Amino acid sequence: MRYPVWRFGVFVAAAVWPLLWLYEAWNLALGPDPGKVLVDRLGLGVLILLLVTLSMTPLQKLSGWAGWIAVRRQLGLWCFTYAVLHLAAYCVFILGLDWSQLGVELLKRPYIIVGALGFMGLLALAVTSNRYSQRRLGARWKKLHRLVYVILGLGLLHMLWIVRADLKEWAIYASIGALLLMLRLPPVMRRIPRLTAK
Repeated sequence: MRYPVWRFGVFVAAAVWPLLWLYEAWNLALGPDPGKVLVDRLGLGVLILLLVTLSMTPLQKLSGWAGWIAVRRQLGLWCFTYAVLHLAAYCVFILGLDWSQLGVELLKRPYIIVGALGFMGLLALAVTSNRYSQRRLGARWKKLHRLVYVILGLGLLHMLWIVRADLKEWAIYASIGALLLMLRLPPVMRRIPRLTAK
């Protein structure tokens, strides 16, 4: 079965941004502290991809096109990939691979613990995103993957703790997240009309 072109497009779009940011960091095009900018951009990428992933089910409900659901797993795995890159960039550019500083960082910046909890949640979802895990876990698989809502909350709290002084951008992501969570409620989902319905 031929791999759909549009799914390949999603792969390219998700893969190109970290490569572009790494290139800019290498060429000192991200300002005086390119490492921190890279960490921040990758972290924001995690949140955006998480919101996009959560939007797939409402979009499928609205349009009736199964392609939204087909790409949901791919987007979820890219979300986890960005989280891995975010963590790796933090370890390299912020910690400088000096693990003795981790305890100091945790005391100064407890939002790191919140981010770590979100990362562990994404790890659990990524590991069990395959069909084998679906068959193995049965009904428990859906319950486990509802953890994505908790992860979204942790991600938003992590970002809120970091930005604090400027809440405008955070409020946009939080509003989108709240809307997506509301749309996933069964009573609301049943009322969403399909655009393709006659």
